[in-house]
Amino acid sequence: MIFALFGHGRFGRAFAELLQRAGHAVRIHDPQAEVPAALACATPAAALAGADWVVLAMPVPHMEAALRGLRPLLDARHTVIDVGSVKELPCAMLDRHLGDAVPHAGTHPLFGPLSLARGEPLRTVLCASARHPEAAERTRVLFESLGSAVIAQDAATHDRAMAKTHALAFFIARALVEMGVGDDLSMAPPSFLGLANMLAAVRGDAGHLFAAIQRENPYADAAREELLQHLQRIQRRLRASDEAMPIPPPDAAATPVSPRPRQAGDPASPRDTSG
Repeated sequence: MIFALFGHGRFGRAFAELLQRAGHAVRIHDPQAEVPAALACATPAAALAGADWVVLAMPVPHMEAALRGLRPLLDARHTVIDVGSVKELPCAMLDRHLGDAVPHAGTHPLFGPLSLARGEPLRTVLCASARHPEAAERTRVLFESLGSAVIAQDAATHDRAMAKTHALAFFIARALVEMGVGDDLSMAPPSFLGLANMLAAVRGDAGHLFAAIQRENPYADAAREELLQHLQRIQRRLRASDEAMPIPPPDAAATPVSPRPRQAGDPASPRDTSG
């Protein structure tokens, strides 16, 4: 199959290589990145010529403009997917701009260049559009053919889960990196080495991924605030007593994460952006 990739950042490069290893043809348009000459297309139309799949691999804040520009060139022959780390906003944009006319689905590959290099098991979250169940099925088959397990999930549930996993992990790792923690692992105990992959992911990020999973996920702010409250509570308990601190059972620590109210300067929500 022929894939038109729009975006050649760290994930775009890794995904292009994965597709090529599976025997697919790849064409890439990204005027902001250095693209191998054999894959580069000077215009979106050149990348889309004969393409079966369209992959939106640009940062989430750039997706709205990309869809506006691509829409006149897309039709029912294409299946459009995004690979963003948040899903509510991208899935709403896909539905709004592509509607019933162009098949589409939202995806979040839970892998990247580092995990691919380490040969870790691949997983991908698939957020189907109610308008295009057949596109979701094609997308499931595609990722399974690439060696990835597929997890079907709605966009809101995905973002809530990512707020308490992906976003918090990067939030903690960003703080540790800025503190200089992990620069020298020669004396790190095995219990710390589990954090090393997280630190490496943050160091390798140009900032787009961190910004997207923190700012574009409507549940991330509440999750960060909850984490900070727990850290402060633990700090107070440690200072107040030298007794052991048993870890509470999971149900006792779990609290729902709700999106915070939008504030000035926040990215537009699906309801705030006209198509």
